[in-house]
Amino acid sequence: MTTKEPELFAVPTNVITGFLGVGKTTAIMHLLSQKPSNERWAILVNEFGEIGLDRSLLEGLTPTATNVFTKEVSGGCMCCASKVSMQVALNQLLSEAKPDRLLIEPTGIGHPKEVLELLSADHFKKVIRLDKTVTLVDARQLTSARYTSNETFKQQLELADLIIANKVDMYSEKDKQALTNYLQANRLSPENIYETHRASMLLKWLCGPSRFEPKTKKLHNHHTAKAQESLPKNGVIKKVNNGEGYQSVGWRFTEKQIFNRQALKVFLSRVDAVRVKGVFITSEGVFGYNNVANQVTELALNHCEDSRLEIICEQIDEVWEQHLMNTIERHQNTP
Repeated sequence: MTTKEPELFAVPTNVITGFLGVGKTTAIMHLLSQKPSNERWAILVNEFGEIGLDRSLLEGLTPTATNVFTKEVSGGCMCCASKVSMQVALNQLLSEAKPDRLLIEPTGIGHPKEVLELLSADHFKKVIRLDKTVTLVDARQLTSARYTSNETFKQQLELADLIIANKVDMYSEKDKQALTNYLQANRLSPENIYETHRASMLLKWLCGPSRFEPKTKKLHNHHTAKAQESLPKNGVIKKVNNGEGYQSVGWRFTEKQIFNRQALKVFLSRVDAVRVKGVFITSEGVFGYNNVANQVTELALNHCEDSRLEIICEQIDEVWEQHLMNTIERHQNTP
């Protein structure tokens, strides 16, 4: 006689949102470092680009022994172009992980309201309990109409239960005041506003119910998840995407292609784009990279299955690909 596994009920769920390059993935890494050892956590990440690499970054720092389970939805906003993929991935993640907490990171140019609506729908109503929605913001962005006139940027702040003013170590007093003025001018009143640098969030900030009031809808899903595309014989896949006024280009390389660490850092520092993220297998180890506002950060990882790069920009520069290929150290290892 087999014992029936208990059903999931009211899993505390936080949506962690914010515009491109503000530090969402770094914030999740900080939260993972505070995870109680006896808890199982699930993380669903959404990438605008088609390659997808936030999962690789998170898994590179969190081996499976730590009871952290991740899934990724790539290729656009998870509630729009990838809506079915999100439902499938979320169902699979909940079934596999049976988590004590669920973290969801939408793409920085996605629509958080639709994500929250989907999570509140009848299909997930008993399983998911919406806790605080967190929005990270770089207050320096509030001086640019590129952000303040962007509907997604505004929606992220409107829906926030908790605002994290990140990168505060780079702010001037004018920047801090700009955030206060913006919230007042738009009649926004989140429960709390915290200042951080390097997205160093505290786990206790996540606790408490979300103020979001959904218009629930029934979801019907009879689709199966799309398997990850196999690499061709030349050992590299290139993908492009566009939407919301942005373009993305990304590459995925076989693990046999080894990159020169120093050449890679030089190349990444010279890419002029809104956001550049990568995970690479180099001759000196495995590293994750992030380039925002021409500032490259490097993070040592425990492992990764393959090398990946994703660039989000206003206009793709065709020379990037050749410069990237020039950083491969041992071409003879290409399958």
